Amino acid sequence: MKFKSEIKPYRAAAGGWGSLEATTRFVFDSKQVLKNMRNLMRMNKAKGFDCPGCAWGDDNKSTFSFCENGAKAVTWEATRRFVDAEFFAAHSVSALYQQSDYFLEYQGRLTQPLRYNRATDHYEPIGWDDAFALIARHLQAMDNPDQLELYTSGRASNEASWLYQLFGRMFGTNNFPDCSNMCHEASGTGLKRSIGVGKGTIRLDDFDQANAIFVFGQNPGTNHPRMLHSLRHAADHGAKIVTFNTLRERGLERFADPQKPLEVVTSKAGTISSTYYQPNLGGDMAAVRGMVKVLSETHQARIAAGEKGLFDEAFIQANTEGVDAYLAQVAATEWAQIEQQSGLTEQQIREAAAIYQSAERVICTWAMGITQHKHSVDTVREIVNLQLLFGQLGKPGAGLCPVRGHSNVQGNRTMGIDEKPTKAFLDSMANHFGFEPPRNIGHNTVEALEAMLRDEIKVLIALGGNLAAAAPDSPRTEEALSRCELTVQISTKLNRSHLVPGKQDALILPTLGRTEQDIQASGPQFITVEDSFSMVHASEGVGKPIADTQRSETWIVAGIANAVLGSEKLDWLALAGNYDLIRDHIAATIPGFKDFNQQCELPGGFWLGNAAAELRFNTLNNKAQFSAAALPDSLFPQLGDTKVPFTLQTLRSHDQYNTTIYGLDDRYRGVYGQREVLFIHPDDMAELGLQAGENVDIETLWNDGIIRKVSGFKLVPYAIPRGNLAAYYPETNPLVPLSSFGDGSGTPTSKSVPVKISLSPVVASQRIA
Repeated sequence: MKFKSEIKPYRAAAGGWGSLEATTRFVFDSKQVLKNMRNLMRMNKAKGFDCPGCAWGDDNKSTFSFCENGAKAVTWEATRRFVDAEFFAAHSVSALYQQSDYFLEYQGRLTQPLRYNRATDHYEPIGWDDAFALIARHLQAMDNPDQLELYTSGRASNEASWLYQLFGRMFGTNNFPDCSNMCHEASGTGLKRSIGVGKGTIRLDDFDQANAIFVFGQNPGTNHPRMLHSLRHAADHGAKIVTFNTLRERGLERFADPQKPLEVVTSKAGTISSTYYQPNLGGDMAAVRGMVKVLSETHQARIAAGEKGLFDEAFIQANTEGVDAYLAQVAATEWAQIEQQSGLTEQQIREAAAIYQSAERVICTWAMGITQHKHSVDTVREIVNLQLLFGQLGKPGAGLCPVRGHSNVQGNRTMGIDEKPTKAFLDSMANHFGFEPPRNIGHNTVEALEAMLRDEIKVLIALGGNLAAAAPDSPRTEEALSRCELTVQISTKLNRSHLVPGKQDALILPTLGRTEQDIQASGPQFITVEDSFSMVHASEGVGKPIADTQRSETWIVAGIANAVLGSEKLDWLALAGNYDLIRDHIAATIPGFKDFNQQCELPGGFWLGNAAAELRFNTLNNKAQFSAAALPDSLFPQLGDTKVPFTLQTLRSHDQYNTTIYGLDDRYRGVYGQREVLFIHPDDMAELGLQAGENVDIETLWNDGIIRKVSGFKLVPYAIPRGNLAAYYPETNPLVPLSSFGDGSGTPTSKSVPVKISLSPVVASQRIA
């Protein structure tokens, strides 16, 4: 596969003709044109399937309820290409490991269970029963249940996730590392501490009623494009969209709606952001602190003049605690620190504060640009502080909106995929099923990998995902996986994790995709997912599976549980044969799911509710809590006085979703046919005597004696603040130390990596010559 590599600025708006062209190209490349056209017409529709991509909500108003990246996800999954025993007989694991992540997934769908043969270095077919028996032998030979890690991808359904956690807890462990640990954990942790619930407080329709929307640290044009429709609609109705994002992103500037013919065939496009600020990486907390400082000064001046203050004193008095300590911390924060850390001027921050002040109803929304720093929990809480001061909760058009990544990552947590389960959740399981679940805190993802490196883990079972590529510190992550005695990967396609087998055994178990029919003993099945707005949707695949040896995630989990635990306490296979039975158990054990099966019939799904949105705060004193955290003295306290030339963030390209690489283009950023690029401010490049297009090496500055370095990254001048860099993951995941994670969240600091850059040796030698 050859690709034309070039850097060429993209002049058009996000969406529009470019989006339609890309969607069409991917549909045809799948070799299943008619099937995928039908699939796309059924995506995010009643009696259809939920998008396997992002977790944005469904508006149920549009003729086409999919975006470009959703179309890529569907066509990537519903392909005619497949890998089978013949493929693995022709390709050793060692040879496949040398291939790119794009090559691996492009080969097509996994079709049969496989077992790694270390003697031959090839995967070979194994029957389903034999695979389950092998897992059972390994698990039953353990010294204790905590030698098992149960990893979960955010794409797993509610039914599969709930069954998975029940199996793990009946087996005796709370080790449930999951993808949320690596992305939005800070959102859940910060929100729980502040308002008592770890989810956003708004519903999708609130975007239509907001006067201002503050967007922090996210790139919806690539990561959740359907959000652009909501932002565009809000802007068209007069809402001010204020963006804080380190990079200039086309999707946050201009958007042409692909569903509007005039905008497709002309240059007509709508403006998204009325104001766009580019803070330093990790500088959002300081920017929000500066806004509050401005607003607090105005509030105090009005009070002193005998006028009504800015803050919603009645809301604060009735619903919150800790405001005095917080405002004292704000007053003590110097402008010099705010400007230095945020990278913004006092004047810019005053402008943003003035927009906030003028809006009656404000939504604050954010994504991983906020959550992957050491102080991310405090940053989330600072955003909550701002909203609490003005009573921007519990009313239409206002609230808090963390935009989750994968399509059911929020549902996974609701279903109990949580290494820190609450007492109420465990009591519910114990009472309903008559067993005593483990009460200890289990491992998150970083802790699981560290435990593997200490040889404390014997078996890893991964319900989807691609942990080897997704986790930080790639060489150490791969070493961790290889130290397990057995690795089990439940997957739709070949990926990097399959090529890092356990030291004794490794299994690949092929699963159905979201788009495919799931026929069990009682007939066709549907599953459910939860979006970023706590809406639960039914999802039913429409396409015929590519092979009759593929199985659903729910069936696979039930098969493992039955082989390991037997059917004395629970008939696992009966649950696999009829998902209604699983939903009846969920209804009996998890709040908000009463009459679950009946509610699945509601058009558009049903809302789980949100206590904080109703001004009921499940905190210690039943009030929302202001956080009085100081701004961090440094993003890298572990480095002491070491000078850090650059801070790097890892990010996705436009032809990518999480670790899945659909193609090698990133058209909105003007990058084509390549991925090993480094975005840098032109002045930084010039100061170092470097030139656009030259290759550099990137090396992490850390304090553990481990060399972390990647080589041969092409310099791309970009609109990014000086001292800040950006590059794609997973290519730059080797630079993120496993020991660098967020306080209180455990999330790898993938948006705050201290690095230095230097000319690659080949380029340096050419210069000399």
